[in-house]
Formats: sequence, C-alpha cells, structure tokens
Amino acid sequence: MIGRIVIPARLASSRLPEKLLLAETGMTVLEHTYRACTAAKLPSGITIAVDHTRTQAVVEGFGGHAIMTDVNAQSGTDRIAEVATQLPDVDIFINVQGDEPEISGAAIDQVMQLLVANPNASVATLSTPIRTRENLMDPACVKVVCQHDGSAMYFSRSLIPHPREWTDAALDRDPPLFLQHIGIYAYRRDFLGQLSQLPASPLEQIEKLEQLRFLQAGHKIVVGIIPASHRGIDTRADYEAFKARWLEKTA
Repeated sequence: MIGRIVIPARLASSRLPEKLLLAETGMTVLEHTYRACTAAKLPSGITIAVDHTRTQAVVEGFGGHAIMTDVNAQSGTDRIAEVATQLPDVDIFINVQGDEPEISGAAIDQVMQLLVANPNASVATLSTPIRTRENLMDPACVKVVCQHDGSAMYFSRSLIPHPREWTDAALDRDPPLFLQHIGIYAYRRDFLGQLSQLPASPLEQIEKLEQLRFLQAGHKIVVGIIPASHRGIDTRADYEAFKARWLEKTA
C-alpha cells in the first residue's frame, strides 16, 4: 500500500497566533515538523495542506510540496480529504499536525503499519501511558479507552476510566490503565471519501474532538501505544520549551 504524510497547516490559531510561522530557532515550526516527518521510512512523501498564500510561500521556500485547501475546512481531517482528491494513487493518508515539531519517524511508521495490519479499521492512531495525576486531570490531555483488540471505545477530555476509589498505584499499572491520545492518524482513502457524509456528532460538539464523529458513525479506530511523546505547540510556554530543547540539542 502507498502511504503519504499530509500536514494540515491552517494559518490562523487561537491560543498562539500564527504559531506555525514562529521561527525563533531559525526555522518555522512548520518546517521543523516537515523535517521531523522525513525520518519516516514507510510513507512515499509529504504534502502540506495550506489555506493561505503566506503559508504556501513558506512551504515552497523550504522545498516542500503544498496544496491549497479551503480556508473554511471544518477540521484537519476535512483538509486531508481535499488533498486526497488530488492524490489518486495514495491508499493511506497519515495526518501529522503542523505543530508537532518533535514527532518521531518511528511513530509515523507505526501508525501506518497499524492500519495496514487491521483491514477492518477505517482509522489508526496512537497513545502513550499517563503516569502523572496532573496530566490525568488536565482537559487538554485527551484520554482514550480501548477494547481488548486495541480498538477505541471512547475518547474524552475527562478522566476515563474513572476509578471509584483513587490510589496512586493506578498510575503505575502495566499494561497502563490510563492512555493519552496522540493526535496522529492514518486514514484509508475510502474513509476520507465518506467523511463529508458522516452525520453530525453531539459527542464531537461537546468534547471538541473530531474522532468522536468517526466513532459515533460506527467506524473502527485502532489504537497503538508508544512509550512517550512530546506535546505539540499550543501555547507560548509550549513554544519556549521546544525552543530551549532545540537550542540545547544544536548547541
């Protein structure tokens, strides 16, 4: 199967304005993410789904491949569905968020392999164990619970599963009891073709999690586990932390 990475790159962002174009390390966040993606071995290439000529110019400036998409697209997945219509030879589309400059190539390969290995799944994604109560209680840390076969039962900003009686030992369970969802996805082409026909999801609207639209419509999402993951860049503090790690690494 032919897979391709697609990075949705919406220029506007609410908590950190135009965060993908921040370049205090000498590269934009978007270019960092693009270069991190080049470490993946299985996908055939990388496309960046832009919605503004400024972002398109940045992508072309560092040698990337950009496709213009609707500025009013509902989500990154809808943006990737637009790209899919222009890449007819691709079977699997891997969604890497543009604000993930420390994404690992191994994680990208794993999510693609996961979808290939589960022909009944429409979508594959990843998770990592939650080992601190701070993360567990943070609504920005999205949780997922899975069935025995590794497919998702539910995603939530709330604590799931919710222990009736709390003990700190729950955080040390192996296999892990609590899983944080990581926002990387692999989609089949036919699923993206059906996306616009999926019914509205009250669960998605309440939690503001687009994957609940897929689940509520009956699509199977298979979830892999990786040991750890850096969080994406949502706030100025996230960017400063990334910048410090990058400058230390390149000093």
